Amino acid sequence: MTGSEESIKKVLENLNIQALNSMQQAAIGAAQQNDVVLLSPTGSGKTLAFLIPVLQRLLASTSGVQALVLVPSRELALQIEQVFRQMSTGFKVLCSYGGHPTYIEKNSLVEPPALLIGTPGRIAYHLRHQNIDPSTIHTLVLDEFDKALELGFQEDMSFIINQLTGMQRRVLTSATRMSAIPEFTGINHPQELDFLSETTSAPDLLLKAVRSESTEKPETLFSLICKIGNKATLVFCNHREAVERISELLWNRGLEHDIFHGGMEQPDRERALLKFRNGSHRLLITTDLASRGLDIPEIEYIIHYQLPPSQEAFTHRNGRTARMHAKGTAYLILTDDEVPAYLPQELDYEELPEQDLLPPPTEWSTLYIGAGKKDKVNKIDIVGLLLQKGNLKKEELGLIEVQDHTSFVAVRREKIKQVVQLLRNEKIKGKRVKIDISK
Repeated sequence: MTGSEESIKKVLENLNIQALNSMQQAAIGAAQQNDVVLLSPTGSGKTLAFLIPVLQRLLASTSGVQALVLVPSRELALQIEQVFRQMSTGFKVLCSYGGHPTYIEKNSLVEPPALLIGTPGRIAYHLRHQNIDPSTIHTLVLDEFDKALELGFQEDMSFIINQLTGMQRRVLTSATRMSAIPEFTGINHPQELDFLSETTSAPDLLLKAVRSESTEKPETLFSLICKIGNKATLVFCNHREAVERISELLWNRGLEHDIFHGGMEQPDRERALLKFRNGSHRLLITTDLASRGLDIPEIEYIIHYQLPPSQEAFTHRNGRTARMHAKGTAYLILTDDEVPAYLPQELDYEELPEQDLLPPPTEWSTLYIGAGKKDKVNKIDIVGLLLQKGNLKKEELGLIEVQDHTSFVAVRREKIKQVVQLLRNEKIKGKRVKIDISK
């Protein structure tokens, strides 16, 4: 076994992955020789397909930023950072994105990471303020490049790439085909790997339709959610105004959920995804912002409250379910004047029950702790506090997420008020911090 094979084996063990898929194997092999354009569906494992080649090019003896990954959203940046940390490579990694103070990142960049992951706007800011030395960067990844173009990041990406004078290898990933790769990427004679025809990202998707009058769509949605019950469900709307409007109606009906769209403050978006991941909420009302590139769990149901204008967007939405050989169902709420050409000619229509039974709350609720990684707090500290001082059993603890200055813990719903009361005056790492039910 070669050193490269041994390092890949170790990474897979750290990630608890049995083997690479065919797309990942092809991408890793191609990136050793050429620039790569990787076309592959959402949920197919592109992150690992470019992180392993990045790792293979990092040198422990070299200082400065060696590899840069540009992404269109903060959530995707954090997801990639998390995967790299779980790989346990020994190399420093840093995430850079809007929504929090630039000085925090500037201080972290004093000792540069080997791998820098960030959004175009924030990376461009640091380059303009000379917080990053671009001359040491030899590897560039443009992840979800089609989405970055769609969101208007071309100018920032062009500026960034022009600063990278020491480029040796470029990798571009996309979940859609592009008629041409823009010249500013600097990609020359790339090896194109096209896995978009692969069906592994949605092998068992059941498409169902529900009829509705235009004026009755909110009521139809409510009835459909009641029918589905407490299963992980994404409801897609075309505009953030529709998300807000539907959310208000569902709260008025007593249906717990969360929302996610680009008009929200970044901490609110992050908290919504966190509660969805840990099971505090099983229903997320969202725009197409959640259709790809997010770290959210296996989704059982998709509901298209409003159908997207293109088949491409429709495919991306459906790609959130039935991933990696799992089963999933996508529901379409259709009015007579809302049947786009990309839908199949024959649709399986489903009847809704006459009486709506409100799903009960989930078994989990989220505990907020006002301390995190920057305060030297880790998961072991939190588990110890909750078991010893909070009188919880292990099975009453769920997903724990430790962020820079805050932590969130899934706790059995029936226990969380008691835990808050017991920990009101407790300290963690010798410091009294706020502990409460997360809003």
